[in-house]
Amino acid sequence: MTGKTRLLMSLIYAAFVVYVFVPLTMMIVMGFKDSKFIGFPIKSWTLDWYVRVFQDTEVMSVFGYSVLIAVGATVVSLLIGTWIAVLLAGRKFFGRLLIFSLTILPAVVPGIISAIAFRIYARLLGIEPGMMAVIWAHAVHNVPFVVLVVIARLSTLPVNYNEAARDLGADPLVAFTRITLPYLRPALIGAGIFCLLLSFDDFVRSYFLGGYQPTLPVFIFSKLRSRNVSRDQCHFNHRDRPDRRIGYLGRAFHAANERCRPMKQKRRHSNSRKQQP
Repeated sequence: MTGKTRLLMSLIYAAFVVYVFVPLTMMIVMGFKDSKFIGFPIKSWTLDWYVRVFQDTEVMSVFGYSVLIAVGATVVSLLIGTWIAVLLAGRKFFGRLLIFSLTILPAVVPGIISAIAFRIYARLLGIEPGMMAVIWAHAVHNVPFVVLVVIARLSTLPVNYNEAARDLGADPLVAFTRITLPYLRPALIGAGIFCLLLSFDDFVRSYFLGGYQPTLPVFIFSKLRSRNVSRDQCHFNHRDRPDRRIGYLGRAFHAANERCRPMKQKRRHSNSRKQQP
């Protein structure tokens, strides 16, 4: 790599760091501003906003609930993702590409479509909205990222390590726990942190499957919609549940179709008159 190329790559990396971290730094700095409005100049500094957050039992309860969901989804996604990655890595068998494609599919499906599909499927299975439903949806969404990270790590594992363990009398389970699993530790830690943050920040799936107990992103969204909302109002009421909203959406399309039907019939009638000799 020449000096000019290295300088160009360094400038691109610096621009990327500025693009990613400057907004986050600005939000942290604005948290110490003694004003309700975001902007400069900052005339005085305060810790009052952070004190209020930690003293609010409602916020801390929602935060603990979100952490519990994120940890549960991360553990499930690590177990399933590691198992799939070990199955796919270093082996060639019929259907391998199909299994890999189906595993990666949840990562490329749009969030709103995924959330509605999970909601409908959970209702068909009889799974009530709540913690277990959210953990299930988050884990399915996180598994592809675990698979990609673990497969990348397994591709660098020398084959002779496991072969030497098998020659020394170790069965497949012992070879995996003594050789493969310690080698995967950095990848599992990285994938676990990524899945933890991804699940904690997930809004759409939590919104559709959360039931009456909100996660922190849903709680913040509810607070942004209304300043003086009580805890019961922050959650979904019976008329505002996601499955009802799906029905409202279908009825909206139906109403639009009914409204356009007279125009379509009039157009067909005019076209048929033109075709007559």
